[in-house]
Amino acid sequence: MKPEEIRNDRQMRALSGLSLEQFAQLAHEFEKDYQAYQKQRYIEGIAKGTRQRRLGGGRKGKLPCIVDKLFFTLVYFKTYPTFDVLGTQFGMGRSKANENLHKLAPILMNTLIRLDVMPQRKFVSVEEMKAAFQGMDRILIDVTERLYRRAQNDDIQREHYSGKKSTTPSRIP
Repeated sequence: MKPEEIRNDRQMRALSGLSLEQFAQLAHEFEKDYQAYQKQRYIEGIAKGTRQRRLGGGRKGKLPCIVDKLFFTLVYFKTYPTFDVLGTQFGMGRSKANENLHKLAPILMNTLIRLDVMPQRKFVSVEEMKAAFQGMDRILIDVTERLYRRAQNDDIQREHYSGKKSTTPSRIP
């Protein structure tokens, strides 16, 4: 799957969550952060003495262009497929899909933070949260309770106890 194969704005929105115009603007900004990341890795490689090639040298991967890298990352965050599915869609193995995503996601996050469009994930106080949601009457929070590996220490275990008795349904007599 390549961004060049996208036929219209509707299809781009369905796959990435952005219009074609928004995608082009984000790609331009993402490229700046990606190049800074590559330059930093290059300098660190030289300092460690592990660098064998010039910047940009070596084998080209399945995501050769910046737009391919951005599209790959956005498709993952929009659809959340398994790495098997994502790898198949982009012509790579699941381990390479995982590796690429974990390399590209922080770069995209830095770009979104720099553009001041990344939603705030944590609040220090209630007042800070109220200020962020000023003017909104109602806030809906979608939550899924997940299993938690119990600590061996009793005090720590009690601190994290949710109040649930069992994760399996009780038997009907």
